[in-house]
Amino acid sequence: MAVVEYDGTDYLGFQVQAQGPTVQGEIERALAAVTQEESCTEPRRSIRIIGAGRTDAGVHAQGQVVAFSTAWRHPIEELQRALNAVLPADIAVRELRPVAKSFHPRFDAVSRGYRYAIFNQPLRSPLARRFAYHFPRPLDVAAMNEAAGILVGSHDFASFGRAPQGDNTVRRVYRAQCTLEGPFVYFDIVANAFLYRMVRRLVGTLLLVGTGELSSYGFEEILQSADRDRAGQAVSGHGLCLMKVSY
Repeated sequence: MAVVEYDGTDYLGFQVQAQGPTVQGEIERALAAVTQEESCTEPRRSIRIIGAGRTDAGVHAQGQVVAFSTAWRHPIEELQRALNAVLPADIAVRELRPVAKSFHPRFDAVSRGYRYAIFNQPLRSPLARRFAYHFPRPLDVAAMNEAAGILVGSHDFASFGRAPQGDNTVRRVYRAQCTLEGPFVYFDIVANAFLYRMVRRLVGTLLLVGTGELSSYGFEEILQSADRDRAGQAVSGHGLCLMKVSY
């Protein structure tokens, strides 16, 4: 298994698509180039990887976990060095280690942690623009943090997203908080799993709390309503980062 870090700005997401660059596609091409394990039907991409999460277009990762099988016979440290030598500059293998064949990075995960970064100043920052969402209006971070605390526990999060598969929208949140560090407001959330666009809709709704347009009580009502039309709009993906997957 590998722990992968990437800047998702120039990718259409993690998962391979019919057209366009993806993180999975780049890792698979790198594996094929290094291991020389190719096939006639899929040149330069015979090794398939499985990811712990399918991050959307523009979303980043510090701790994405992937798994793959290879016939590589050399030390694993050499494989990591070789992969990082051929991967694009915006993707890196931070850790590489052998695991049991039964290991599944998605289904074996017990929790995933995401961070959403908001740059909260009137003037935009060119240096922060790739990794933080610019919100120029003042925010009451204490009120946002109070509302975020309501998310802890098992809830039906249908108001904030849809299930990737099936119709189960209940998730268990272990930690949710908003913090202020200089001009940045960070929303950190750890849960057993997430709905499609759940974090981005949560942030969009928490911003309404931060501007005083919504109270903590109103935020809780939206959570309990299971009605996506009542939640705030999903914010841009470029402020979101998959921080860690725990097993």
